[in-house]
Amino acid sequence: MKMWQNDKRWSDKFLPEIKSLIGLHIISEPPIEEDAERNTDLIVLDMQPVRIACRIRRFSYYENQQYRNEITIRAGRPSGVKTELRKIIEGWGDYLFYGFTNKDETGLQQWVIIDFKEVRGWMFDHIYNNTAPWKFQNNKDDSSSFLVLDVRNIPSKAIFAKSY
Repeated sequence: MKMWQNDKRWSDKFLPEIKSLIGLHIISEPPIEEDAERNTDLIVLDMQPVRIACRIRRFSYYENQQYRNEITIRAGRPSGVKTELRKIIEGWGDYLFYGFTNKDETGLQQWVIIDFKEVRGWMFDHIYNNTAPWKFQNNKDDSSSFLVLDVRNIPSKAIFAKSY
């Protein structure tokens, strides 16, 4: 089986919890007039397709203080397959859900939802001014390279919601 399929199968087990958390922040209670006049108890502000990328890291990364504020976005694979970074640059994806598992890998320890539209603008500004506050790094087995962002450097308007 291809490595990305193994990665996806592992992270997909957290999708029910991720959907629940995202729902808490995207679905809200409408003004009382909506209920009284339009039979509306809950509202989603935009019914166009909203594309959400999800990335989950193991608890061992959370345990290491160095990684707790990192967001990693896959930038390359030896196969040359199109990665998350290329798709983001092409304009795909509206949000990123990024989290760390708990110790038993039964749920999430810490998470953040990032607005890609805001991050793209912020990144392009830094690229234009040659002031990029990020780095590129290979993982230990060289099966991937990653763009590494520090969430504390990302503008607050790009942070849609977070658990910490």
